[in-house]
Amino acid sequence: MEKTERILGLDIGDKRIGIAVSDELRLTAQPVMTLERQSLEKDCDALNEIIQKYQISKIVVGIPRSLSMKITPQTQKVLDLVETFKQKWSLPIEEWNEWYSTRSARNVLIEADMSRKKRKQVIDKLAAVLILQGYLDSHP
Repeated sequence: MEKTERILGLDIGDKRIGIAVSDELRLTAQPVMTLERQSLEKDCDALNEIIQKYQISKIVVGIPRSLSMKITPQTQKVLDLVETFKQKWSLPIEEWNEWYSTRSARNVLIEADMSRKKRKQVIDKLAAVLILQGYLDSHP
């Protein structure tokens, strides 16, 4: 079977970016890392390294929306960053309604009886996995 390029999933917050990538067949999402945000330039450089390393062909960004689908201040911050990414990279970037991915990730980790300290270390990349897996499942 021929290799395909992978999809990058991002859960963007003010302090951290959760990062996940698809497998080469685009069936499953795997956690990569949690990027501690520093500056726009450093964040983009770090993401660019991941794009190159995993041969990314598309980016899926979780967009935080309210239940009524309204654009909140946090939604606007993420949308602004998506526009910056579109100018920086010539990759398709799709927005994905994250539907409380961070809350879902927290619930999974609590059910797994993970300590609060350990949860903090993995919650963002798990949220990125949930975002990306939701996208992959809806795009067979």
